[in-house]
Amino acid sequence: MRLSVIAIGRMKSGPERELVERYLKRCRASGPAIGWQGFEVSEFSESRKNTAPLRKSEEAKAILGTLPTGASLIALDEAGSNWTSEKFALNIARLSEQGTGHLGFVIGGPDGLAESVRSSAAHVLSFSPLTWPHQLVRIMLAEQLYRATTILAGHPYHRS
Repeated sequence: MRLSVIAIGRMKSGPERELVERYLKRCRASGPAIGWQGFEVSEFSESRKNTAPLRKSEEAKAILGTLPTGASLIALDEAGSNWTSEKFALNIARLSEQGTGHLGFVIGGPDGLAESVRSSAAHVLSFSPLTWPHQLVRIMLAEQLYRATTILAGHPYHRS
């Protein structure tokens, strides 16, 4: 299964981008052992439309347009479900076992995600009820993806 991160908001060069890339590099190294590959990031600029609904709609078109037909989504949203790291890993593994060829993780812009993205998602996941800047969410997602690969591969990185 191919995994990707789709994000509204572009990260500048610096320690945040380096940390995301470090975790994704680890994913690319450990993912093939469990049948996962890719771990690429697609970034889109925030919409400049003058209302939040118009911005979310424009961003949704970019998000949904980047995925191949038949891909599954996990949308990150503060109102989503809370998972443990083990449940995160098992839910991704379950999607892979069900034949999902591509799984995209979506990080919305400052206005959040359009309902069209949320309703298209296989799961809506929250890392916290707090609102986080997209740079930190991207770091947390990259780390959890790496953690998921290690959990499923039986690597000692994750400790229960």
